[in-house]
Amino acid sequence: MSGVVLSFLGWRAVFLVVLPIALVTLWIGLRRMVDVGEPTRSPIDALSVALSVVGFGGLVYGLSAIGAGGAGAMLPTWVPFVIGGLGIAAFVARQLILQRTDRALLDLRTFRSRTFTTASLIMMLMMATLLGSLTLLPIYMQEVLHLSPLATGLLLLPGGLTMGLLGPVVGRLYDRVGARALLLPGTVVTSLALWWSTLFDATSPAWFVLGFHVLLSVGLALVFTPLFTAGLGAVEPRLYSYGSAIFGTTQQLAGAAGVALLVSVLSVGAAGLTAAGASPVVATAGGVHQAFVVAAVLSVLAIAAAFGMRTPSPAQEPITH
Repeated sequence: MSGVVLSFLGWRAVFLVVLPIALVTLWIGLRRMVDVGEPTRSPIDALSVALSVVGFGGLVYGLSAIGAGGAGAMLPTWVPFVIGGLGIAAFVARQLILQRTDRALLDLRTFRSRTFTTASLIMMLMMATLLGSLTLLPIYMQEVLHLSPLATGLLLLPGGLTMGLLGPVVGRLYDRVGARALLLPGTVVTSLALWWSTLFDATSPAWFVLGFHVLLSVGLALVFTPLFTAGLGAVEPRLYSYGSAIFGTTQQLAGAAGVALLVSVLSVGAAGLTAAGASPVVATAGGVHQAFVVAAVLSVLAIAAAFGMRTPSPAQEPITH
């Protein structure tokens, strides 16, 4: 759909198309969604919100600054990392204090569950590689393979459909075989797809890219449902809302960091090849290759972490106090 809009109306129209969809969704949600459970009034700590913005924002901005090579930046590239690190440290310290009286913005006691912690780690690795790779693909297909935005969108469509259609199937399999039996093959397939992508060059055919994206979608479909279900099932019921919030937060952070990291690697790699005399197409292809190598290495870490996952049950999942 974005390819169609970009081909005929320009990039600003993408946001205009999304706006009415968002408004309709909001209206339906307000009219149809009902509360489940017993709502309670919980204060939002403004200082925690501010510290999270400074901490996470600093890290992501620092990664983006690396990709730009520091050109035109108001601050040296190391400054955002220092500010971000200090912000996150202060945020964590603030939560540790507030959770003593159940007033934390994100209650970190969820990480006392080893299964939840492992699921969060794998989730971050998968989101970083997923969103980073999905950002690289259109750049590669349009600037290297010279495909139109519409053709790019059509090539990505089968993979998206594959992931969506596999969702119910993976859910039923989880009920039968548990988390680890799905996560291990899922992370392996994801890693194989990403290593496949390191073979892209300036002359790769479209079917080669299509095969990579479909295989990546199959692997990720096998990963996400077990991660959500096992991770949230491993925390105490009173911490469910915090576990869900932490999953959402880490997904957003990892996705943004993954995009910034891989685009930074692409930019630095392409700049080096350009300086060595390569053409723009060859330089971009080389930068994309280096970025996909980084994504593939990250995926190997997810395989190692998947060995530590298990299907939680009230009798099996100890909570350390």
